[in-house]
Amino acid sequence: MRLLTATVKTVRQSHRLAAGLVILTLMVLLAVLSPVLVDAIGKGTDPIELAAYEKWLVPSADHLLGTDQYGRDVLAMVISALSVSLQIGAIAGVISTVVGVVVAFVAGYKGGWVDGVLSTFTGILLVIPTFPLLIALSAYAKNVSLFQVGVMISIFSWPFAAKTIRSQVLSLRSRPYVDLARVSKARDLEIIATELLPNLLPFIGVGFASSALGAIFGLVGLEVIGLGPGGVIDLGQIIFNAINTGALTLGAWPMFVVPIVLLTLLFAALNMINIGLEEVYNPRLRGVAGE
Repeated sequence: MRLLTATVKTVRQSHRLAAGLVILTLMVLLAVLSPVLVDAIGKGTDPIELAAYEKWLVPSADHLLGTDQYGRDVLAMVISALSVSLQIGAIAGVISTVVGVVVAFVAGYKGGWVDGVLSTFTGILLVIPTFPLLIALSAYAKNVSLFQVGVMISIFSWPFAAKTIRSQVLSLRSRPYVDLARVSKARDLEIIATELLPNLLPFIGVGFASSALGAIFGLVGLEVIGLGPGGVIDLGQIIFNAINTGALTLGAWPMFVVPIVLLTLLFAALNMINIGLEEVYNPRLRGVAGE
C-alpha cells in the first residue's frame, strides 16, 4: 500500500510521466488483449492466415485497414505485431537491466581494480557499432524463438544501463547512511539491497525503458532491411512488406502508416517516462520543469 501511494505521488509530480504511462498502458493493454481482438476481427476465421481474404482490399467496414499482398487482415496483423514487438522489448529490457544492475553494483560498490575492469569492458561495448553485429547474427538466426531474439538483442543493450546506474552507485556509496550500515557490520549484499537499491529504482526504470526501446527499434531496423529473424511478425516486418510491395501506390497505406504511428507513440511514451522520472528525482530538472 505504501509503495502504491508513493507511485501515485510520483506520477502526480510530472505531467510528462503521467502522459507517458497512460500511452504505454494503453499499448500494453492492446497487446495483452491481442488474441481476443484478432479472433473478433476474424469472426471464426484466422485473419492472419495466408489467403484468408482477397488481396489488396482497401480499408472498409469489413477490413478497417484493408488486406495485404497475401490476403491477410492488416488490422489483425498490426495488433499481433505490436504484441510481438512489446514482448521482444520486455525480454531484452529485463535481461539487459538485470545484467546492467549486477555489473553496476559490483563495479560501483567494490571500486578499485574490479571497477576498472568492468568499466573498461562496458566502455568497449558502448563504442562498438552494434547494428552491424546484429546484422551478422541475424544471418545465422533465421529460425529462432521470440525469447532467443530478445536474448540476442539484449547482448548489446545492457552497457548503457550499467553505465547509468554505476555513476549513481558511486555517488550513494559515500552517503552517511551507507557508512552507518558499514559501521553496524552489515554485509555488502544487505547494504546494496536495503540502502542502495531502493534509492536507485528510478534509474533502473530509466535503464529498462531505454534498453526495451533500443531492442524494439533494433529489430525494426533489421526487419526494414530484410534481415529480421523468421517466424515472427513484428511492426518492422509489416513496414518492410509495405515498402517492398509498393503498398502506398496500391491504396494499402495503413500497412506503412499505422506501424510507424505505433512506433512513434511508443518512442514518445518511453521518452516521456524517462524525462518524467528525471524531473521527479533530479532536483535541478524539477525546478526547471516547474517554471
